[in-house]
Amino acid sequence: MKVSLLQVRNIETYYGPIMAIKGVSLDVEEGDIVTILGANGSGKTTILKTISGVMDPEKGTIEFMGQRIDRKEPDKIVRLGITQVPEGREVFHDLTVKENLMMGSFLRKDREGIQKDLQAVYGYFPVLKSRTSQMGGNLSGGEQQMLAIARALMARPKLQLLDEPSLGLAPFLVKEIFEIIRRINQEQKTAILLVEQNALMALSLARVGYVLELGRIVMEDTCRELMENEDVKEFYLGIKEESIRGTKRWKRKKKWR
Repeated sequence: MKVSLLQVRNIETYYGPIMAIKGVSLDVEEGDIVTILGANGSGKTTILKTISGVMDPEKGTIEFMGQRIDRKEPDKIVRLGITQVPEGREVFHDLTVKENLMMGSFLRKDREGIQKDLQAVYGYFPVLKSRTSQMGGNLSGGEQQMLAIARALMARPKLQLLDEPSLGLAPFLVKEIFEIIRRINQEQKTAILLVEQNALMALSLARVGYVLELGRIVMEDTCRELMENEDVKEFYLGIKEESIRGTKRWKRKKKWR
């Protein structure tokens, strides 16, 4: 039986006077993959920032492994076992690949464990091993995304927050990144909370999904059920229902975001 790792209950988060998150509740179980779908500006990134301590909720609670973490400082949340891979990667351009990775382990003191995890991330991302002395800013977009995920893994998280890992990547790289995320989840038992614009990939990877509209959760279910939902098909998977001679069929249309 899986145990709840993260519990978010009725959080409200503001940008100045504007309420961006409106009573959101969600759960992530140990070793699970959960995704949040929503249009641009719906509040997905704000949820991740609130969980990681970058923003404080005005109301509501966040518990991680049974401990309240809302309003804790981000470094304390990292120490507890939550890391975030932000949208846009945000690698250190003037540091080498290895220096970027070691920054991920900054709060750790176990040298042997750090070296073991360094070899593990090189196993997931062989291209980074071949680029250890290269500056982070000189990597391609796909390589920077790999570096951002690998850097977060160096903190040895129990939960990794991923914000748009496929953004700006070629389709073949998207498949590679998602396969690596799947391996990390299965082999490291790292739980994943995923915000992703590619709804089909997200729903194919995750077990549970939440649909966010204007700061509110409007739908939640297993990803298998969400992929069969007519609204999700039309607005997130780009499939529109048509009636032809009394029967129904679905056709692919331009994806809505």
